[in-house]
Amino acid sequence: MTDAYSQLTTADGRPLKAALAAAQARARRRAFLLVAPLLLFVVVTFILPIGQMLQRSVYHDGFSNSAPALGEWFSSHPDGSDFDESAYAALASDLALMKKDKTAGEAGTRINYTVPGTRSLFTSSARGADKLEPPYKEALLALDAKWGEPVIWQAMREASSPWTSDFYLIATDRQRTADGGIERVPENERIYLWLFGKTFILSGVITFLCLILAFPIAHLLATLPMSKSNLLMILVLLPFWTSLLVRTTSWIVLLQGQGVVNNILVSLGVIGDDGRITMIYNQTGTIIVMTHILLPFMVLPLYSVMRTIKPSYARAARSLGATSWTTFRRIYLPQTLPGIGAGALLTFILAVGYYITPALVGGADGQLISNLIQFHMSKSNWSLAAALSAMLLAGVLVLYWLYDRLVGIDKLKLG
Repeated sequence: MTDAYSQLTTADGRPLKAALAAAQARARRRAFLLVAPLLLFVVVTFILPIGQMLQRSVYHDGFSNSAPALGEWFSSHPDGSDFDESAYAALASDLALMKKDKTAGEAGTRINYTVPGTRSLFTSSARGADKLEPPYKEALLALDAKWGEPVIWQAMREASSPWTSDFYLIATDRQRTADGGIERVPENERIYLWLFGKTFILSGVITFLCLILAFPIAHLLATLPMSKSNLLMILVLLPFWTSLLVRTTSWIVLLQGQGVVNNILVSLGVIGDDGRITMIYNQTGTIIVMTHILLPFMVLPLYSVMRTIKPSYARAARSLGATSWTTFRRIYLPQTLPGIGAGALLTFILAVGYYITPALVGGADGQLISNLIQFHMSKSNWSLAAALSAMLLAGVLVLYWLYDRLVGIDKLKLG
C-alpha cells in the first residue's frame, strides 16, 4: 500500500506526496503572512515596551558613566575596603569630570535615589572640584563632612555598575547599610509594600462587589425574552460608548459634598445640612466609581455562561423535591463557575492597574500603586517606576498561574 501511494503522480508528472508537502508548506506561509502584521504589532507595542521596562528596573548608568575613576577603584578594591586617599583622589577626579561634562546633577540624582539628600552634595562639591589639592581626603571632608559617611560610599559602590538591584530594594521598603547589608527602612517610611497590599485588597473588594451586582443582571439577561434582554444588554454596554473621563466626572457631581446624593438625603431629612457624607476624594469614592466602571467586565462573562445553562436542569431538580436554594447552590451555581472565574480574573486585573479613576476621585486616601508609579514617572525616576511595574506584573502573573492551577485556564470563558 505504501509503495503504491509513493508511486502516485499529479497531472504534470510530479510525485503526489511531494506535491502535497509543497501545498502544505505554501498554506503555512500564507497563514504566517496573514498573522505577521498582528504579530509585529504585538511585538512593537507590547513585548518590546515590557522588555524595556524590565531592563530599566535593573539598569541605570547615571552615576557609572559620570564616575569612571571611582568605578575602577571599586572594581580593584573588594567590599569592606577602607576608603583611603586613593579613593578620595578618584572621587576628586570624577567630581572635576562632572563639572566639565555638567553631569554632577545626574550622578547625584542616582545616588539620591538610595541615599536621600545627596544630590546637593554632588552639585555643590563639583563646583569647586577643580580647586581641590592633595591630600584629597582632607580637602573633600573640609568641603563637606558627608563625604566621610560610609553609607554614601556604599551607595556609590553599588551605583558604580549600571546594573543594580537598588530599585527593587526601594520598591520592597529596604535599603543598604553602611557595611553592604540589607535592612528594612524605618517604619514611617514603609509605603510601597503597604500600598501594594492596599491595592490588592481594594481590587478584591471591587471584584466582589462587581460579582454581587453582576450576577442578577447576567441572570436576567439570560432568562428574559429576547426583546427585553436586548434592551438590558444595551444598558450594560452603554458605558463602553461613553468616555471614561465623562463617567468619572459624573460620579464626582453625584457624590461630592454639595452633590445630588447628599442633597437628596438632606431634603428627605435623613441627614442634616451640616452632616453631609464624604463620599468622594477618598477610598469610598474609589470603590464606588471603579465598581461602576468595571461592572460590565463582570456581567459579560457571566452572561456568556448563563445563557448556555438549560432551564430544564433546575426544573428537574425542583421536581425531585429540591428547594430553590438547593437548586441554586447545587445545580445552577456550579455551572456558572467558569463565568465567575473569568469575570473575577478580568475585573481584578483591570482594577489592580487602574490609574485615572483613583487619581480623579481617590484623593490622598484612595490612591493605588498605579498612582505611585505615575508619580515616579513624572519625577523622572523611571527605574523605580519600572521596578514597581515589574512587581505589579509579577503579582498579576502569579494570580493567573493560581487560577490555572485551581480552576484551569481551559475553563476560562470570556464570551
